[in-house]
Amino acid sequence: VKRILEIEKAGHSGTLDPGTTGLLPLGLGEGTKALSVLLLGSKEYYALARIHSHVSVDKLKQVMEEFTGEIYQRPPQRSSVRRVTRVRTVYEFDYLENHDRLVLMRVLCQAGTYIRKIIYDIGEVLSSGATMVELRRTKVSSLSEQNGGLVRLHDLADAYQRYKESKADEKLRRLILPIEHCLEGIRAVTVRDTTVDALCHGAPLAVPGVVALPKDLRVGELVGVYSLKGEVVGLGQAAMTREEIEQNARGIAFVMKRLIMRPGTYPKAWRSKGSQAVNVKVPTEVDLDKLESENAEEL
Repeated sequence: VKRILEIEKAGHSGTLDPGTTGLLPLGLGEGTKALSVLLLGSKEYYALARIHSHVSVDKLKQVMEEFTGEIYQRPPQRSSVRRVTRVRTVYEFDYLENHDRLVLMRVLCQAGTYIRKIIYDIGEVLSSGATMVELRRTKVSSLSEQNGGLVRLHDLADAYQRYKESKADEKLRRLILPIEHCLEGIRAVTVRDTTVDALCHGAPLAVPGVVALPKDLRVGELVGVYSLKGEVVGLGQAAMTREEIEQNARGIAFVMKRLIMRPGTYPKAWRSKGSQAVNVKVPTEVDLDKLESENAEEL
């Protein structure tokens, strides 16, 4: 993708095993900083499993139900992450159909869940053995095959070549989504235009700069910080509740955790106070760096 678009920076939100198909969100440029938010949402898979001996459908459904909810998983030996037992949540686990010993399943689960391991464990519980034959990822947080569509590399190359030759960017815009699509899984905070450039330089968001807040805001909650035009500035963490922000005329409301918008995008409307830095400690609901390291490889 970097070679096709002639850019220096691109990244993905989680690997797919060789032979696995489906949705693999890619971030371009500053968009890579928003990819970790996708790890907060659920992921949907369709898996084809082979049961090694005959098992009734009722028995299979019963065992699948046992794997719904919180489960314990240890990454497989070939995993690139530390092999420690972790708790993962399977929100939905549906039996769809079967042909002989091949079974089609749908799984909606937390990021970092190993589908291949779930199928293996089901085989152990059934005392028959089971292996994954095929796997397709159809949804990542708010992105899905239906609402985002899948992009073929040759279509991307054609669209970029057309843009280079004629500056026609309609097709390219259809294939590359705005960064804001990644952040639909977290709530939004809107700030004044006069605040944006200061935030882009790492300043915390003070109460006077806040325009709109989500209901029932929690201290430590991760939010998307947006300009009045709906452009994402970055990711922030709440240092106050909504009630505290509404009742106070000053104070630090949010601490910026990831900056996405480039400095200088909005005009400077703040005065420098020398080298003084504001250090605000906020209880952390989500540690983005830890989340990324734990989910470096998922399947």
